[in-house]
Amino acid sequence: MTTQNTHEKNRLNEYLEGLGEEDWGSWALSSYCGSLLKAWTEEDRIILNQLLLPKDYGERVGGQSWTVPGTKGVKSNPVSSPVKPAPKPSDQPSVVPTAVDWQPVVERRIELLSSVCKNISLGNLTHVAISKFVLDRIFVCDKQKILFCQTPKVGNTQWKKVLIVLNGAFPSVEEIPENLVHDHEKNGLPRLSSLTPQEITHRLSTYFKFFIVRDPFERLISAFKDKFVKNPRFEPWYKHDIAPAIIRKYRKFHRDSDLAASGLHFEDFVRYLGDVEGRRRVDRQFGDHIIHWVTYADLCAPCEIHYSVVGHHETLEQDAPHILKAAGIEHMVSYPAIPPGITRYNRTKVEQYFSGISKRDVRRLYARYQGDFQLFGYPSPDFLLN
Repeated sequence: MTTQNTHEKNRLNEYLEGLGEEDWGSWALSSYCGSLLKAWTEEDRIILNQLLLPKDYGERVGGQSWTVPGTKGVKSNPVSSPVKPAPKPSDQPSVVPTAVDWQPVVERRIELLSSVCKNISLGNLTHVAISKFVLDRIFVCDKQKILFCQTPKVGNTQWKKVLIVLNGAFPSVEEIPENLVHDHEKNGLPRLSSLTPQEITHRLSTYFKFFIVRDPFERLISAFKDKFVKNPRFEPWYKHDIAPAIIRKYRKFHRDSDLAASGLHFEDFVRYLGDVEGRRRVDRQFGDHIIHWVTYADLCAPCEIHYSVVGHHETLEQDAPHILKAAGIEHMVSYPAIPPGITRYNRTKVEQYFSGISKRDVRRLYARYQGDFQLFGYPSPDFLLN
């Protein structure tokens, strides 16, 4: 590297180190970094990727049962890239590539997913029948031949807006009222479960299919805050029905006369989620209200349905434009602006929420979500387990 490049690199290091946490996910860096990257070697760019990688984010990129014949052989719809051998989980790169290299990242994720699906020891955590519950989670855009599987607490509202625009109900995502997005009777987004078996099979076999994931434990924190603490959409059943049921079963000392007012603790929530048998009895009372913490495997059946792309919340700035391009809709709709830092994995927050949780309860929780961690390349949260 030349002396000038070294000088520029030191300037960039100083700039990055001075950023606040909320600035790390901002695209504002691109204008400053672009001029420097032109003169840098490939080694320099790799170093920059490591600097831009969010701290502590260790992503390795990479009813009745209803069976869909033929979906096992469905291939993804890549933009264009040579076929590569499926990597082992340990081979996944630890840095986030630049936007121009994103297709290989997407392919490695699909290859990892396929590899983990073949792991017999994880069968109970990864293989899920394509039931009506799964089909209820998948939204259909027939005009552009797209299927989107809903994984709550991973920014799904914005993708629903994209599909609503594609279906012709609104000219742009900015014009869609927030309350309409979540009104599934009026938002014009049909679910796959509303179609005939033949129609379902055809769409699963031929449409572009995608969904989004994020670190499983951080997603649980988001669900807890949204439904039991803030409850911004005013869904009173979480605080007045579900929370008391969990408290009654999983908090050692409680007063029946004051269950709703006492509020659900994160410790209660973790204990409930880690209880295999007892949780199912609670869940049956509340139906689809519990989808916000159901595993990705149970929601989208990724080992049975061959998805074209699996996006990651932590790299949404790269994944969103890639998905639009891969689906052939980048000229029809724009993904809503992503607030700076909102996608960044926050290990400090995770540690704070789990600080009062027993190791036994954390291990039970991980046992339930282990399939999600491994299917999508998220590292085991050893800083909580050990």
